[in-house]
Amino acid sequence: MKSIKIFNSKSPTAKKLDTYSANKNTASIFLSIARYVFLFSFGYILLYPLIYMIVHAFQSADDFLDPTVQWVSKTYTFDNFKLAAKTVDLYKSAFTSIFVLLLSGLVEVFSCGIAAYGLARFNFKGKKILDVILILNILVPTTVIIIPTYINFRYMDIAGILNIVGTILKKELRLNLLDTPFVFYVPSLLAVGIQSGFFIYIFKQFFKGFPKELEEAASIDGASAWKTFFKIVIPSSGVAVLTVFIFSVIWHWNEYYRPAMFYSTNYPLAVKIKDFFTLVQGLGYNVYSAEAVNAAMAASIMFILPVLIMYMIMQRKFIESISQTGIVG
Repeated sequence: MKSIKIFNSKSPTAKKLDTYSANKNTASIFLSIARYVFLFSFGYILLYPLIYMIVHAFQSADDFLDPTVQWVSKTYTFDNFKLAAKTVDLYKSAFTSIFVLLLSGLVEVFSCGIAAYGLARFNFKGKKILDVILILNILVPTTVIIIPTYINFRYMDIAGILNIVGTILKKELRLNLLDTPFVFYVPSLLAVGIQSGFFIYIFKQFFKGFPKELEEAASIDGASAWKTFFKIVIPSSGVAVLTVFIFSVIWHWNEYYRPAMFYSTNYPLAVKIKDFFTLVQGLGYNVYSAEAVNAAMAASIMFILPVLIMYMIMQRKFIESISQTGIVG
């Protein structure tokens, strides 16, 4: 009986499919490697300054000058934080940052919400002009208007009334708000403070998508516009409020330019950190010394730690809220 030989040769189509699958797997591996290389490089660039600050903030002066010490110190110390706190006058500068800048930032959250609700829900004459002013408020940098703003705070007046009365009485009645918290409280209360245009825009985009049926139901029940806003709109706008709150806290905490212009004493932490080496030199330290450099790293950590902790606690809700407030898209 003759044996029958069967040859299992693949068809040309099967070979092409195998080649395509192999190429696809190779491309997938290459893309995965490229992705990890990019993420590692980006993470290194992002985290290197922070790691450098942490290492040198706890490093002793001897280790700083020791060429054999790179990332792991032989001895650790808290003297750098003590010198940093003394240099920036921590209690006074932190008081100014918290009770002036952060408080004005919290006030700005609600004032911008009220302004945005009016622009998003009501039709009135001059609304388009206000929309243009809103965009200009976002686009025009602070440095362009800082001189008239400074003069306005130096000679605070309302529609020139105090100037007219002062001219008649031959007295200077205009107020000088410089070196007072009112240079931040007043603009925040009137929704024209730090980055207020951007905050109003976020609220406005959110309120445009807010269900009108809820407001109409409240109106039928006899609620006024103010009551509807505080009882219905704000409790239902947690994502927008959270977004603006985080942005407002961070921007007010990091604000340097306006406090440096409007204050001559009792500077907040941002100004003290900017002028750290000048201040530490006033204490008798060389700006290039190991003590000064390590203290600067410690001061930087003390400055970023509060907002970093806040963001770590709220980052999940913050990321979720970003996609619902109309910032992207």
